[in-house]
Amino acid sequence: MCGLLLTSSLVLAQTSSATPAAVPGETPPASATEGTGAGVSAPSTSALQSQASPAAGTVTGTVLDVTGAPLSGAQVKLTGEAATPAAVTLTEQNGRYTFTGITPGPFELTVTHAGFQTKTVPATLANELGYLAPAITLALAGVVTEVDVHLTTEEIAEEQIKEQEQQKLLAVIPNFYTSYATNPAPMNTRQKFGLAWKAVIDPSSFVIAGIIAGGEQASNSFPGYGQGAAGYGNRFGAAYGDFLIGTYISNAILPSIFRQDPRYFYKGSGTIKSRIAWALKRSVMARGDNGHWQPDYSGILGSLATGAVSNLYYPEGSHHGFETTLTNTLIGIGTGAGVNILQEFVFPKITPKLPKKDHATS
Repeated sequence: MCGLLLTSSLVLAQTSSATPAAVPGETPPASATEGTGAGVSAPSTSALQSQASPAAGTVTGTVLDVTGAPLSGAQVKLTGEAATPAAVTLTEQNGRYTFTGITPGPFELTVTHAGFQTKTVPATLANELGYLAPAITLALAGVVTEVDVHLTTEEIAEEQIKEQEQQKLLAVIPNFYTSYATNPAPMNTRQKFGLAWKAVIDPSSFVIAGIIAGGEQASNSFPGYGQGAAGYGNRFGAAYGDFLIGTYISNAILPSIFRQDPRYFYKGSGTIKSRIAWALKRSVMARGDNGHWQPDYSGILGSLATGAVSNLYYPEGSHHGFETTLTNTLIGIGTGAGVNILQEFVFPKITPKLPKKDHATS
């Protein structure tokens, strides 16, 4: 009993020494564990982080095509106050997309997909409970086809020939064999023969042949043809025959063989002297189909050949010998030079339908 009392006294003494005595009028200090049962607990670390970070929500939706089918693989970008930086995702197989951790506030959804028009939709995430966006339907993008068209040399020449066939002096006399094109394309054989055909069947060709035949009838040229209607008919046939044969030989047959261009290429620029020199040169020089200048074999040999062929239908005693044919050829070269000068300075002014282009030939 005494031992028990002694032990109790020692324990009470130790307890009294561990706890400081309270000073009257002072509030005793709180211990680290005070209030853990009945008092208010101190805030935890997770609670402090929750108060510092704003609430976040989820944005979901679906992307469809114009038929209403889900569109997978579409890129959806969420931008605005709700996402900094922008959030990007792709739609799933069912066309659905989802954004998480989005701060409440206004935002925009921009949807893009190859072959479809881009679409932007504004929306607002009101709170952290989430936002289900209305289905976004993408329209098909407009089809833009770029066609790089390159005309062939034949096609370019065809267009230029069509312009030449509109060229008539005083709107009556054909001026088909003058090119006003800036970059004339060479004619192929078919086009050379085609242009010759257009020239010989033009009504003015028959009128001119009739005028020549009338003059020869009046002066009794080629008396072997006689007079009267028969004489006039023979002279008309001879005059038209010279034109037809000369046109085909000089402007189609030989140019196809020698690969030369039978046209006159209008210069239209430079000094008067340079343009006259150009016209004179063209009377004996031809432009090859390869673009190089060369002696005008087609024109010179064509004139000689036409004179020789004409002996087949001119009356006896009026045939051209070689000397006469050569003389006529030289006269024809001189006449051609004069016509070329008129082509440079006069004919363009009396030709109503000229190509509306810059006229420059080098």
